[in-house]
Amino acid sequence: MSRPPEPPPGRPKAASAPSGGGEPREAGSVGATSPTPGRPKAASAPSGGSEPREAGSVGATYTGRFAPSPTGPLHAGSLVAALASWLDARAAGGRWLVRIEDADTERCIAGMEERILGQLADCGLRPDAPPVRQTARTALYDDALQRLTRAGLAYPCGCTRRDIDAALAAQGIAHRRHGERVYPGTCRGGLHGKPARSWRFATWRMAGASDVQWHDRRLGPQRQDVMHEVGDFVLRRADGPWAYQLAVVVDDADQGVTDVVRGEDLADNTPRQILLQRALGLPVLRYLHTPLVLAADGQKLSKQNGAAPIETHTPAAALAALQSAAAALGLPPCPSANTPDEALRVWVAPWAALYNPPP
Repeated sequence: MSRPPEPPPGRPKAASAPSGGGEPREAGSVGATSPTPGRPKAASAPSGGSEPREAGSVGATYTGRFAPSPTGPLHAGSLVAALASWLDARAAGGRWLVRIEDADTERCIAGMEERILGQLADCGLRPDAPPVRQTARTALYDDALQRLTRAGLAYPCGCTRRDIDAALAAQGIAHRRHGERVYPGTCRGGLHGKPARSWRFATWRMAGASDVQWHDRRLGPQRQDVMHEVGDFVLRRADGPWAYQLAVVVDDADQGVTDVVRGEDLADNTPRQILLQRALGLPVLRYLHTPLVLAADGQKLSKQNGAAPIETHTPAAALAALQSAAAALGLPPCPSANTPDEALRVWVAPWAALYNPPP
């Protein structure tokens, strides 16, 4: 694959920064802004981003989370992720949180948050603190983007998807359906009179972006060349909502999350999130990506392809849904359980043995 063009000498000239922003400083000065009390403090920043803390250095207490979007009710696939994250927290003697990822307000459905929380409660999956919502946290995302911009690690982009496809086509690269649209770096040197449509992460200025390595507790050693396989990914979109990558990194750090347990389809997002954690001087988390539940056609079960909601209207229905989710995770059946709570208690020990084997 052809690589994006190298940036011109010097750093890109930033357009007007997001609210409160200023003239970008040298790359790596992310920690210049004083953190809000209670939030992780950025380390001193070497070139290419702040020094990351080691995975697991976020504190002695395990904190996990389940983060659904209120765009539809829970289905069999999302229940697998919820159950896995709950069991992992309980096996570690830690906390389990629920975060409602409603940043993309146009896709959210009224009343769906309450339905999701009700489904979780029916299944015995109750968070250890009240759920938080991304729409109430936009000031945190804005602060993070300002810090990245001042450090020279974020810049405005005026390209449409058509512009990007045309630039890639000029390099002989055709965009494949469902494939990554690798940003060619068009606006690294400035907007050239175009209005800013989004803000992007400057991967070429981030040390280690061409070889991000991490260990997944189920999938094993992983690596990705983010700079050339993904490119300068979006932090905030043209239509206003915050991109998933930045929001989830800021939220996890602010909530003290130590371990992320989620579906395998999200594993590809991990290296981008690790880069942002390093750039902002935040702890690098531990990751476990669970098996996917597939539809009859072999595709991932999802709201987009019409996945049926799980039935939880009675304890028996909720227990049946949990039994199916447990089977997908490789856990043993629990025929003696009469309620979701009874089954959950039984599965904690097998989970610990399956995904946390002794050395």
